[in-house]
Amino acid sequence: MTSTPTGPARQHASEAARFAELVESAAPGDWARPAPVAGWTALDVVRHLVEWPRGFLRGAGIDLPALDVDADPAGAWKQHAADIQAILDDPAGRVLSNPHTGDRPVDEAIDQFYTGDVWLHSWDLAKALGREPDLGEERCAEALAAMRPMEQMLRDSGQFGPAVPVDDTAPAQDRLMGFLGRDPAWRG
Repeated sequence: MTSTPTGPARQHASEAARFAELVESAAPGDWARPAPVAGWTALDVVRHLVEWPRGFLRGAGIDLPALDVDADPAGAWKQHAADIQAILDDPAGRVLSNPHTGDRPVDEAIDQFYTGDVWLHSWDLAKALGREPDLGEERCAEALAAMRPMEQMLRDSGQFGPAVPVDDTAPAQDRLMGFLGRDPAWRG
């Protein structure tokens, strides 16, 4: 009998599946399309989400082999998502140690730092592929409210560009993307 994932495992399964739909919908020529992140292509979005967490997980003693995103973006994403899901399904008490985040259970670290990144970058990939993403208004409003008090720290980290002005009456998703440094009206 297979158990249903809960908590971080369930959240990752959901976000990874949504991202997989985008990846699998891309035609071979789509990978060179520009993405809303300056200097990135659609392929760069996938590469980012495959490469950085694999290095991050070394802090938990987890050494996942490199994947060739360039040769097979969909195959690399599928394998990567399965690798992360396996860790979340059985964290085995592992603790991730990182000088920037401290020590925390590996499933909590993945949930806090990676799964949300998949969620946010699904917007980038959807836009790069010419689709209109829907990250969910309530979740976008919650994320924006949680990030606003940490704005200076987030900006200083270099992970977000300068905020793009967005009207206060705009949908929460547009305001969140503007906060993160993305132009909600961006078209490739």
